Amino acid sequence: MAAKRCEIAGLRQLALTSELVSAVARLVHALQRERGLSNLYLGSQGQRWAVERREQIEHSQALQTEVLACFDQMDTEAALSGHRARLFGRIAYALQGLSALPRLREQVQTQTWNATQASAAYIRLINALLAVVFEAADSAWDPGISRHLVALFNFMQGKEFAGQERATGAALFAAGRAHAEGQQRLLHLIDSQERCLQVFADFADEALQQLWQQAQRPDMLASLERLRRILCTALAGAALDAETSRTWFDACTRRIDAMKTVEDALATELLALCGQRARAAELDLATLERLQASVSGAAPGATAQGADFFEDDPGQAPPLPVTLAQPGQPYGPQLERAIHELVRDQAQRLQRMGDELDTVRASLNERKMIERAKGLLMAHRHLSEDAAHKTMRQMAMNQNRRLIEVAAAVLSMAEVLPERPMR
Repeated sequence: MAAKRCEIAGLRQLALTSELVSAVARLVHALQRERGLSNLYLGSQGQRWAVERREQIEHSQALQTEVLACFDQMDTEAALSGHRARLFGRIAYALQGLSALPRLREQVQTQTWNATQASAAYIRLINALLAVVFEAADSAWDPGISRHLVALFNFMQGKEFAGQERATGAALFAAGRAHAEGQQRLLHLIDSQERCLQVFADFADEALQQLWQQAQRPDMLASLERLRRILCTALAGAALDAETSRTWFDACTRRIDAMKTVEDALATELLALCGQRARAAELDLATLERLQASVSGAAPGATAQGADFFEDDPGQAPPLPVTLAQPGQPYGPQLERAIHELVRDQAQRLQRMGDELDTVRASLNERKMIERAKGLLMAHRHLSEDAAHKTMRQMAMNQNRRLIEVAAAVLSMAEVLPERPMR
């Protein structure tokens, strides 16, 4: 019963976390659009997009209020919060980013920052919010809920790369000039989207995968693919039609909005799953409480308690219905066997959950290792994030190895690398 009560308390925490993740997803979507409009505004030297940007900021502020309310609902005092330390740390960092958001908007409004600086600032804030989702997935102990969170995180990350693609292409078109660095970043972002969406497909159920396939109809992607070719194949320094910036923004937005429908479906399914798990656990607890009342009020019979522990074959014994004895009446082998099976089944179920959870978290652990290896290359070779990732991918192809294997090899060299010089 104590184990079941802990499970229910944990599920309630997971439900609050899932509500937070859903609110964060809505805010990230709004900030992604705000970032794209800001790039268009800056690319036009403040001559266009001011009204659209101001309206989007108002929408983002309303969603930010919802996220802050979800943060406030998180139980940071409960004894079971110890294993959620990283999640709370990510939330604290995201709160710092949100408090700095007005300054970012002011820098854009006054055109103090250019499109590259503004994009980098928005990316940092959005990544801080996505890190909250990542830690929510990593701290979830229910494998079904964890699987949904892993699928949702990777889909949100893929959608963020799509948003960065929209902002990067918008800045290129609005500036009216192609440049090699921006073109290389576009190619990196397109590749990154595909990798994240593949992980999503590995963890999402069939209905969600079908919904995603419907959102990628050729007629929806045709315009975007044509504009991608224009941007990625133009010679460095070649002129671009600034008026096409609106066409590009709209084409990217249609795709991102279609992704948002899948993201919403994932979030809705996640909340429903939390509710189902909690109701099932509460029913189990009610059964145990009735059983306890029956056993407490009964006079023990001749059967030795726990006799079935050594005699029962856990792989063969069929479940028996729980038939409760009346208070004052003796309980015999059937009731004792029912108690034994309830305890045994719960132990086996928790073991299966642990095994499933290890499998689900494997993808999160791989991501952590790849990010650490990428950071090591960035620090010691003075590479950008895109260049570090490209280097690791090239190493993987040259050695015919998986990216995670290359990451492990890079990290194994960490101790022999020289210290970074002090700046």
